[in-house]
Amino acid sequence: MFSTNPFDDDKLREECGVFGVWNADVAASFVALGLHALQHRGQEAAGITSLDGAGFHSHRAQGHVAGNFDRDDIIRSLPGRTALGHVRYSTTGSSAMRNVQPLFAELADGGFAVAHNGNISNAMKLRRTLNRRGSIFQSTSDTEVIIHLVATSHQTQMLDRIVDALGQVEGAYSLLMLTEQGLIACRDPLGIRPLVMGRIGDTIIFASETVALDVIGARYEREVGPGEMILVNADGVRSFRPFAAAAPRPCIFEHVYFSRPDSVVDGISVYESRKNIGAVLAEESGIDADIIVPVPDSGVPAAIGYAQASGIPFELGIIRSHYVGRTFIQPSQEVRHLGVKLKHNANSALIKGKRIVLIDDSIVRGTTSVKIVQMMRDAGAREVHMRIASPPTRHSCFYGVDTPERAKLLAAQMDVEAMAKYINADSLAFISIEGLYRALGDQRSAEAPQRCDACFTGDYPTRLTDMTEKKTEEAGLLLKAVV
Repeated sequence: MFSTNPFDDDKLREECGVFGVWNADVAASFVALGLHALQHRGQEAAGITSLDGAGFHSHRAQGHVAGNFDRDDIIRSLPGRTALGHVRYSTTGSSAMRNVQPLFAELADGGFAVAHNGNISNAMKLRRTLNRRGSIFQSTSDTEVIIHLVATSHQTQMLDRIVDALGQVEGAYSLLMLTEQGLIACRDPLGIRPLVMGRIGDTIIFASETVALDVIGARYEREVGPGEMILVNADGVRSFRPFAAAAPRPCIFEHVYFSRPDSVVDGISVYESRKNIGAVLAEESGIDADIIVPVPDSGVPAAIGYAQASGIPFELGIIRSHYVGRTFIQPSQEVRHLGVKLKHNANSALIKGKRIVLIDDSIVRGTTSVKIVQMMRDAGAREVHMRIASPPTRHSCFYGVDTPERAKLLAAQMDVEAMAKYINADSLAFISIEGLYRALGDQRSAEAPQRCDACFTGDYPTRLTDMTEKKTEEAGLLLKAVV
C-alpha cells in the first residue's frame, strides 16, 4: 500500500474500484481518468484492458494510477472504443503482479477480461473443486475463480455461462466483464458492493462511485441494481435479472468511510450522510468542551455535523501536509516519530489549555487513536474526549474489506471504558447502530436489516463457507493434537 497517511495501518481498507467505458474515442483515456477518481479505493495496483478490432490489449502495474497511466505511450498501447479498469488493494491474494486486475483469459469462444470489487466467500472451496477438474490457476486472487467457472460452464451462450458461474458464488461482487459480445456489468443479489451507470451521449460508463462519473463529465443515470446484469453492445443497453430476488444489503461502511464525500451512494450524498452521523453522535454522546477537532481527512464531515449540532466551534486542531510522500523507514523509533510529524501536526496554539473533542470515523486496532490522543496531550490539551462516527468494530468483514482478525480488533477485546483507558482519552463514545441507521434516514430492523452492518453486529448476510470450513479444520487439528 502506497500511502501518505501515517495512520493508515489502523484503517479498514476498501478492496477495489472498477470503471468501464463503452463506445468512446480512446476509451482507455476515460478509464484512466475514472481510476484517478477511484484511487482511494485501492492504491496497491492498477490496470486497464481495452478491446478493438485487433483484439484485447492490457497494461497492469503496481502503484498508483498517476505515473502508470498518465503517459501517452501507455494510453496509445490500449486502443479501442471499449475498455475497463481496476484499482486494487489486496484482500484475497497477495499484491504480486499476477493478481493485478483486470484478469484476462482466452476462453473457447474468445477473450474474457474481468474487474472485480468484492470478495468471494466460498472461493477456496470452489478453487479446490476446479483444481480437481483440471483447472490451472495463474493467480491467488478469488476473482480468477469466476473465470474458471465461466470457462467450464456447460452453457453455450456467454451470458448464460456467466449466470451459471455466478450462481455458484457466495459473497459480494460488483463485476465488469469485457467480451467480444460486449461490456457486461453485474452486481451481487444483495448489492453489498456499489456500482453505478452513467452516460455521455451514446457513451455508457460504469463505475464504483458517482465521483468517477463527475470527473469525466458523465451524467449519472442510476445504480446497477442488486442482482442485475447489464449488457452493452451494438444492439444497445439490455438489463437482465437472472438471480432470485433478495432484500438488498448494501455496505453501510461506504457512508462511514470508504466512499469519497463528493459521491452519492444509495441515492444519498455521502458528505451529507457523514454530517448527519456527526449530528446524531452529538445528540447521543454530547459533552461540555471548547472545540471540536476532526482527525483528518475522513473525520471532517462528521466533525462539522457534530459541531453544528452541539454548538461547539469546529477547529482544525490537526494539520495534515498533503505534499509529503512516503518517508524512509528509519531504524530509530525517535526518527520514525519525527516522520509522522511531517505528515500530521498538532495546531498547538489552538489546542493548548482547551477541552477538545476528537472526531474520527472508526477505531480498528486502536493504534491511531493512541497516537492522536497523545499528540493532543503533548500540544497541551486540558482534556481529550474522543467520539467515533461508527459503532464499535467487533467483527471481521468477509466481503472485500481488509479487516484484521477479530483478535486484533480492539472493540472485540475490550468494552468502551477499557478502550478509553487504553487510548488514554478522558472519555470515549461511539454512535449507536440505531443512531447510524437514523443518520442515513433508516430505522434498523434486527429481523431484516436494510444494510450490511456485519462488522458492527456480526450479522452476516450470506454464508461464509470458507471461514466455516477453516474453523472446522482447525478444530479437527486441535482435537487430533490433544488426543
